[in-house]
Amino acid sequence: MSAIMQQAQTRLDLSHRSTYTLQDQHRMALAKNYFAWQGRLVTRELGRRVVEVGCGAGNFTGMLLDREAVVALDVEPACVEQLRERYPHQQNLEAFVGDVEDAAFSDLARFRADSCVCLNVLEHIEDDRRALEGMASILTPGGVIVLIVPAFPALYGPIDRNLGHFRRYTRGSVSNVARAAGLRIRKAHYMNAIGFFGWWVNARVFQREAQSEGQIAIFDRYVVPVMSRVEEMARPPFGQSLFVVMEKA
Repeated sequence: MSAIMQQAQTRLDLSHRSTYTLQDQHRMALAKNYFAWQGRLVTRELGRRVVEVGCGAGNFTGMLLDREAVVALDVEPACVEQLRERYPHQQNLEAFVGDVEDAAFSDLARFRADSCVCLNVLEHIEDDRRALEGMASILTPGGVIVLIVPAFPALYGPIDRNLGHFRRYTRGSVSNVARAAGLRIRKAHYMNAIGFFGWWVNARVFQREAQSEGQIAIFDRYVVPVMSRVEEMARPPFGQSLFVVMEKA
């Protein structure tokens, strides 16, 4: 294949992935209870000045707007535009098109953020250690990075591939990359134990190429309210996702 053809194919692949990501964002926007659950876990770990890496269309950003300052960025211009349209008059919100791997990311240090939140994004970044180092570099001393990442490599399937996931994590692998980035793990536990089985069925049995709106609606309405309370009392030994809080030295 010629260089021109390879470039054209790369642009086509990126365009397809961008469209797929936006469609997935809209499907997940239906999961109100799930985002509320994420919010309860994440927001209590954050400070008053927050950088959200990979904000998408703003499905989670709204839960941060009680803070002093929120800086939201995403590599997808269409997502950032939707976020701006969603919160057009929010004085404490600044939204950018940007990439944590770009040198320009370091400019965000001027916001003096004490927290960085990155939900279901780190798995999209090939060099996750470098990404974590970049996040840590813009934080004030003692700042925290809060992550939710997909768990267990055995669950990797067509949806992961279509979303552009490079990996799924375990507590061991996330501890290793944190240590390599000079960060200390404060918390790390699995979440969404029932979703573990649902994702495995979709990946291994049905080999689904996209999440089902029907599955999301049923899961969000009937499963999440009960499961979130149970997992708050007793952390499961496995789950579809991994919740992590890292601390800057």
